[in-house]
Amino acid sequence: MRQSELFTKTKREAPKDEEAINSRLLIRAGFIDKAMAGVYSFLPLGFRVLKKIEKIIREEMEAVGGQEILMPTLQPKGNWETTGRWENYDSLFRFKSHYSKNEYVLGPTHEEIISPLLKKFVSSYKDLPRYVFQIQNKFRDETRVKSGLLRGREFIMKDLYSFHATEGDLHDYYEKVKKSYYKIFERSGIGQSTFLTFASGGTFSKYSHEFQTLTQAGEDEIYFCEKCRIAVNKEIIKENNFCPECRSKKLKKEKAVEVGNIFKLKTKYSEPFNLMFKNDQGEVKDVYMGCYGIGLGRLLGTIVEVFHDEKGIIWPEPVAPFRVHLLEFQTDAKKIYNSLQKFGVEVLYDDRKDATAGQKFADADIIGIPWRAIVSKKTGDKIELKKRSESKVKLVSEKELVKIA
Repeated sequence: MRQSELFTKTKREAPKDEEAINSRLLIRAGFIDKAMAGVYSFLPLGFRVLKKIEKIIREEMEAVGGQEILMPTLQPKGNWETTGRWENYDSLFRFKSHYSKNEYVLGPTHEEIISPLLKKFVSSYKDLPRYVFQIQNKFRDETRVKSGLLRGREFIMKDLYSFHATEGDLHDYYEKVKKSYYKIFERSGIGQSTFLTFASGGTFSKYSHEFQTLTQAGEDEIYFCEKCRIAVNKEIIKENNFCPECRSKKLKKEKAVEVGNIFKLKTKYSEPFNLMFKNDQGEVKDVYMGCYGIGLGRLLGTIVEVFHDEKGIIWPEPVAPFRVHLLEFQTDAKKIYNSLQKFGVEVLYDDRKDATAGQKFADADIIGIPWRAIVSKKTGDKIELKKRSESKVKLVSEKELVKIA
């Protein structure tokens, strides 16, 4: 992509009402735009990162048997009354139609849709298990939005729901998804700083599990075991001050952001909708359920919180908007741009004629693409190549550039 054709531009300063590092840098670098508190637009560069994250998640969900669907954002009041959450779900957006006077919900989650949906297709043990996921907007009427993309009123989320004939089968699949979450965060670049965390709030079980990423931007506190890479949250530490795996009491306290969670719902949302099946003996039983969530925008924001310096963002290669940022100075780098594209290298080509050298360098730093390649009269027939995360610079040929990048 030619940078001269990019309709967005970098900014010298972030909006004064943005305190979080992730939103300040993403707005300044032209990845997102703030529409209002807790609501952001993803601009071309940000949308590319979002799609990279989405691709990783989709691949891992399909690898554990997930079938992708898309459920409605607009949900009927009656479904929420059925589960008893119409009155007691704190952050629910409720509204009434101007025409029919019917009341609706803007979905913060989708148990109230997925359970009656699966009831139409599940009646026998032969129909189970089933695994269904979506990637879709969610809405929560947060009392206080903060931390940029880490907590908003509108956000994109992947939610996977699993349906089982037995609690044992639910447990086995739950463990399989747990492993897939490790893969997602590893592939996204934050695997080393992300811990499986025991949390309170399990449905009919003692614990639920969160995946928490260490960062000072976090609003959670976790206590983690470096040996087992297992953590417990603040509520759990009050009950048991030791690692759930090795029982060690040498736990370190750090701030963290929750980037994913998994729950064994059991029959909490199947019972209200009479989601049942007949087993091989003809007995009618409730379906067991599990749910597994990841916020895509929150994951994107967390990556920025973990990978940045005083100059800007430093994207991990798997989620970067482009692999190479090609800058030209007083010469034409079109041939190299075409060569990189020919070999399938994603490249942002800074061909702007009206930008100074200082502007180009500053923009490259804040945008944070993994490799910066410079073509100028000074470099001659060579290309100056530098990783965004390193200070070391080397001169390479066009062939070497294609191989490295």
